[in-house]
Formats: sequence, structure tokens, C-alpha cells
Amino acid sequence: MKFVAVIRQVPDGESRLKIQGGRVDLSGATLILDQMDEYGVEEALRLKEKHGGEAVVVGFGPERTEEAIRTALAMGMDRGVHVVFEGYADPVTVAEALAPVLKEEAPTLVLTGGQQADWDSQALGAALAEALGVPVVAWTTALELEGETARAKHDLDEGAEWVRVRLPAVFTTQQGLNEPRYPTLPGIMKAKKKEIRKVAF
Repeated sequence: MKFVAVIRQVPDGESRLKIQGGRVDLSGATLILDQMDEYGVEEALRLKEKHGGEAVVVGFGPERTEEAIRTALAMGMDRGVHVVFEGYADPVTVAEALAPVLKEEAPTLVLTGGQQADWDSQALGAALAEALGVPVVAWTTALELEGETARAKHDLDEGAEWVRVRLPAVFTTQQGLNEPRYPTLPGIMKAKKKEIRKVAF
């Protein structure tokens, strides 16, 4: 089995951002792994620990995104893939860039944050599922694998429901699904030696 967490690097919410020429200047900002994506990384690790297989982190963004990928590797992910892109890309463009990589990886499932902190967008999970031609479950709060299917609990406008989908599928993650672990010192040291494959877009 293979569990893939898709991640992005975003400005820390506590950072002071500057506007230069009508654009946000990130040169002095503290950049972190998107906190919503951390739930996807943690869930991939838990699924691997329970079912075996491999946990892979796939990051999208400029060269500096490698820092966020290394954070996920320090948490315990086995290896990383970095789709390198300099500049702004909307969720559909990100999904189109990631689709060939994800198809090549052929994961059992894909996890990504339910909402991107910098875009304030909830579209990436659905765009990924559309690009891959697989089902999507948004705002997942519980996830169980059962053979070639998964049972997932997800939030609705009023309440929640359990659904069953055939794998492979995409699941968007949120607070309540799990409690992400912190990277340990041994994990940080191991992450420095783990593979990150670069793919240009």
C-alpha cells in the first residue's frame, strides 16, 4: 500500500507580511508546512503504521518548499517528491501539475489539507480528484480502510455522515482527524538523508 500526502509551504499566520508593488513580499516571512496539510501527513503515517507499505510526501512550489517537505520527512514520511514551480498557481493548475506525478506513484489514497491557508481555498482536493479520475471525500474526520474500499466520516453543513468509497481516492483533512506528531531530533537527522525527487513544471 502507498499513502501520499500532498503539501504546500505557506506563511506562518504570526508573520508580518509586506506588500511590494501590489503583491505580497515573502522575503522576510516565516514559512511553514500548511497546518491543514499536517493532518494529511499524520494520517498517512498512521495508515502506514497500521497497514504497512510506504508513506510519500509530494510538495508543490518554489525551491524553498523543500523545507516543508523535510518537515514531513522528519515527522516520519519515507521519501519526498518536489514538483518545482516558481510563481503563483491556482488550485486547478496545481492539480494538473501534480496529476502526472501522482499517477506515476499509483497511491492507495491521497491526503491533502481541506483548506489552503494562503489561498483560503477548499478547491485543491476536488481538483486533484478530477485530474486523477477518482472519488473525493472532503473534510474528513475519520478514515478506515476495508479491503479495496475506505469508510470515511466527513463534516456536512449540519452534522456529519459516514460514506464508503472505492480506492484509490482523495481525502481532504482537517482538525479532528488526528493530532499531528512533532518531528523528533532523530527524525530531523534522518530527514536530511531521505530522498527528495525533483520534478520541474
